[in-house]
Amino acid sequence: MLTTGNQLKAARALAGVEQKDVAERAGVNVNTIRNMEAAGAGQIAGRAQNVQMVQRVLEEAGIEFLNHGQPGVRLRK
Repeated sequence: MLTTGNQLKAARALAGVEQKDVAERAGVNVNTIRNMEAAGAGQIAGRAQNVQMVQRVLEEAGIEFLNHGQPGVRLRK
């Protein structure tokens, strides 16, 4: 589950996609992605629906979200 701004930033880096690309695919404004990432190590604030859409877009790009004690990401095998 996508929970922190740093997790989102790491997921984007692994997937090799820009903020604007994620925003377009998720149907949100690029500022929404910027604000989510600005949370850093903290919880992403905002609409749960937007977070879910962003997570779905990144999962479609091959990202797996991990939350085994600490939020993380990896490329799906």
